[in-house]
Amino acid sequence: MMFVNMRRIRKCKVLQIILMCLATSMIMMYWEQLDNKIVTHVKSYTYRYFPNSFKFINASFRVSPKEAIKFSNHRYIINQQRKCVKRDILLLLFVKSSTENFGRRQAIRSTWGNEAYIERTLGVTVKVLFAVGLHPEPQQRRTLQLQLFFEDQIYHDLIQQDFIDSFHNLTLKLLLQLGWKETFCRHAQFLMSADDDVFVHIPNLVHYLQGIARSNAEDLWIGRVHSGSPPERDKKSKYYVSRDMYPWMSYPDYTPGSGYVLSKGVATKIYQASLTLNASLHIDDVFLGICAKMLGISPKNHLFFSGEGKAPYHRCIYNQMMTSHGHVRDIFEMWNLATEPDVGQMSSGLFWRLYCTMVKVRLLCIPFSSVSYPCKAAFWT
Repeated sequence: MMFVNMRRIRKCKVLQIILMCLATSMIMMYWEQLDNKIVTHVKSYTYRYFPNSFKFINASFRVSPKEAIKFSNHRYIINQQRKCVKRDILLLLFVKSSTENFGRRQAIRSTWGNEAYIERTLGVTVKVLFAVGLHPEPQQRRTLQLQLFFEDQIYHDLIQQDFIDSFHNLTLKLLLQLGWKETFCRHAQFLMSADDDVFVHIPNLVHYLQGIARSNAEDLWIGRVHSGSPPERDKKSKYYVSRDMYPWMSYPDYTPGSGYVLSKGVATKIYQASLTLNASLHIDDVFLGICAKMLGISPKNHLFFSGEGKAPYHRCIYNQMMTSHGHVRDIFEMWNLATEPDVGQMSSGLFWRLYCTMVKVRLLCIPFSSVSYPCKAAFWT
């Protein structure tokens, strides 16, 4: 009888080994496609494996302080100077918005950006602000500006400077965020920047940042890291960067502007570095990477910051997600699903962990797909 049982046990072990080998082979076969997730302007080729100090880039972007200040020396049209009077602020969260996107701002105020909900439910202070510039069309600017003033009278959460709000001025919007934190909210422990079509899983993010704060870790920059991404040379692309502006084969490591977090020390250092560099490069997340590289600061990759993709709808994903990109009409639905009380129970117990791993493999490990998180996130705990 024991001999029969031993034979069964050996067969089970052999079967397990075979299945593991098959799974490993599949992952290795498609690893480059699974890991890179080639989407829009992000194309991580083998440049990522080249050792590179990027010192030549730092030298080429340096300008005099007098020349550099013109990029960040914009006048405030709307400001909230007393937003951060409370000293104990875990996170200052800037949402990059446009003047006409009132609906998006309203949806964020009602869901993940609701400061009162965060303080009442999570017991921490998070300050949420919307960064905007001037509407690019003069004919619409006056009407939208009046609407913006009215909106600010109600919500007191808009920060506006007098630069034209366009894709090619995103670096100016980055400098707005860094400069405002440095001037009015320097004591906030973390700074987050996100787009207004991004869903932020605030409970998960808050718990994660609280853990970092308790560990007293410094010089942190967290997001979905892109390594070795080459500049876009297609003139038809909005991400086009000329060789005159950036002649090299690849960018320093950076995190997409859709959502990332900086510790307060890093935010201060990067702001100070930006005051010595030419900020005419309009790819704001790349400019942030150049500033950080000059300081010797590298981003930390978090597999559940989505970069540019939208997260799959499933409880096993909600339990770990930090951000998901591309939410406008479905933001209320995502908020209700992701914050259901029983979602947190999915991680308890061996059975649920195994179940969720299998679910995430099915959702994330699809060859050549453009889902939000890489395949290896399925095995991340």
